[in-house]
Amino acid sequence: MPAKDLYHDAVKSALIKDGWNILADPYRIRYKDLDLYADLAAERPFTAEREGQKIVVEIKSFVGRSLISDFHLAVGQYKVYQVLLKETASEYDLYLAIDDITYNNFFSRESIDFLIRSSQVRFFVVNIDEEEVIRWIN
Repeated sequence: MPAKDLYHDAVKSALIKDGWNILADPYRIRYKDLDLYADLAAERPFTAEREGQKIVVEIKSFVGRSLISDFHLAVGQYKVYQVLLKETASEYDLYLAIDDITYNNFFSRESIDFLIRSSQVRFFVVNIDEEEVIRWIN
């Protein structure tokens, strides 16, 4: 079982506050001889105006020595999970969860924004102290 990310509990709490039901913690991605674990799977229940949505969430804290190295690892892991989920559980959308400080200081940079959009990475931003989702970016 993989170790939990530094912000795991705060992101999980933020999703619950945002109306999501946690389906798995962690979420197992199994393909042939490969066994991987994303941090969470969640579902927003069906409402009159929206069909239910299921997501798999990979949480990243970006607290390593280099933000760009953390970014490389996060995007690479995201892309691997994206391909495997498309093959094994296409009903799920994949999201990267990041904290608001990382978003404001790194992800909002023009170059990083360009790379995120070009790579088609979906993510959401969490205020870790308040345990609240503050922004969804598709």
